[in-house]
Amino acid sequence: MRDVDAAISIAENPGVILTTFGDMMRVPGGSKSLLDARSEGADVRVLYSPLDALAIAQKEPKKEVVFFGTGFETTSPLLAASIAHAEQAGIRNISVYAAFKLVPPALKALLDSADVQVDGFILPGHVSTIIGSRPYEFVANQYKIPSVITGFEAAEIIEGILMILRQISQKRAAVEIQYRTVVREEGNPRAIALLEKYFEPAEAYWRGIGAIPGSGLKLREQYAAFDAYKKFKPPLSDGAEPELCSAAISCAA
Repeated sequence: MRDVDAAISIAENPGVILTTFGDMMRVPGGSKSLLDARSEGADVRVLYSPLDALAIAQKEPKKEVVFFGTGFETTSPLLAASIAHAEQAGIRNISVYAAFKLVPPALKALLDSADVQVDGFILPGHVSTIIGSRPYEFVANQYKIPSVITGFEAAEIIEGILMILRQISQKRAAVEIQYRTVVREEGNPRAIALLEKYFEPAEAYWRGIGAIPGSGLKLREQYAAFDAYKKFKPPLSDGAEPELCSAAISCAA
C-alpha cells in the first residue's frame, strides 16, 4: 500500500507520465488507486514491458517518464535491462520507482517466526527461472525443511508434492527441481548479472507482515539519476492495513 501511495504521489506531479503493469492499476493505496488517480487527471499508462517506457521518454522529451516496477525476481531484470538501454541511449528523462520483493529473505523471515510450522515448501518456478535453486539451499541446510521447485500445471504440482513427501519419508531435506525444463541450479546468469549491476538489497514492506530487511531492491548509488524515489521524494505512509480486511490484505472499495 505504501508503494502505491508513493507512486500516486509521483504521478500527480505536473509533467510526469507514470507507467506500470496493468495489474497495479486497481491495487488500493491509502485512499485511492492508480486508476482513481488517472480518472482525476494524472497521466498513468499501462505497459506490457518497461522497455516501452523508453519509447515514450524519447517521444516526450519534455516529460519525466517514471516506471513503477513491482513483482519479484521475475520482473526486476526487465527494469535493470531498461536502465541499461536508457544509459546507453543517453535517455535522461526516465526513472524507475522500484518496489520489488525478493523471495529467499521472505522465506527466512517466515521460518524464523515461531508461529509458522511448515513441513515442506513448493518453491516458485517463475522466480527460480531467474535465481535458480542455490539461493534456497539455506532452507534445507539450516532449517532441515524439504523444498521442491515446481511448474504450474496440476501434474507438476502433484509431482512436487510427491517429491516433498518422499524427502520427509526418507528423513532428509534438500532443494530439488521438478521444473527442470525451465529451471537450472545456477539460474539465468545474464539476468542475475543485470540485477547485481544495477540493484542492491534493501528493506521492503510486505502486506500483512511488515518490514523485512534485505527483501527488496533499490538502485545502486551510481544510478541515482534513474531513481524516481530520489528525484521526487514521495512521502511514505506507515503501511497500516485497513481494519476491515481479513488476513491483513487490503480490500478494494
